[in-house]
Parts: sequence; C-alpha cells; structure tokens
Amino acid sequence: MAYSEELAARMRATLPPAGVAGDAVREQHMFGGLSFMVNGNMCCGVTKQGLMVRVGADAYASALERQEAREIDFTGRPLKGMVFVDAERLGEGDLGEWLAMALEFVRTLPAK
Repeated sequence: MAYSEELAARMRATLPPAGVAGDAVREQHMFGGLSFMVNGNMCCGVTKQGLMVRVGADAYASALERQEAREIDFTGRPLKGMVFVDAERLGEGDLGEWLAMALEFVRTLPAK
C-alpha cells in the first residue's frame, strides 16, 4: 500500500463535505498517494511518508516548529509552504488542527 487508508479515512471524516462553506472537495491521486483538492487547489494529502499539509508561506516556519512536522523534500529542495506530519505522532485533535490550518490557507487562493 502506497499510503495509509486509515489516515485517508480519518481525513475524509474531518474535511468538510463537498459544498459545505462553499468548498468543492475532491480526491486526486498524486505524489504516490492521495491528495485532497479544495476548489481545485491542493490542500492536504497522505503518502507513505505521512500526512502532507499545505500551510502557506506565512505559516510555514511556525508549522515546522511542531515536533511532528518536517519539510517536504522530493527533489533535494524543500517545498516551501508544505510540511509532512508524522502520522504516528498525531494526537486525537491534532489531525483536525492540521487540516484546519490547510483549509484556512487554501481558502485564500483563487478557485481553479
């Protein structure tokens, strides 16, 4: 399995259903895992490396200060504005906090 189906199911249950708050949420396979697109923009996802969260440039440094977060580096250069979160370290409310941070940022972007 390329990614945790359990984590993907938790993400589906936590993200708002399509159309709530005006969001168009859909799933798309990418990065060897599953990404959740909101209004056409990549919001978050799950890969074998863990939870991917798009936090944006302004929240990037503070997101990396959390123990469970690390840079995403597919090509030798970090993807600024996105972090991996160690799924093993996610507490009960942590997933909701991370997804709320991603939604907050993605909702600032124009729909595609």
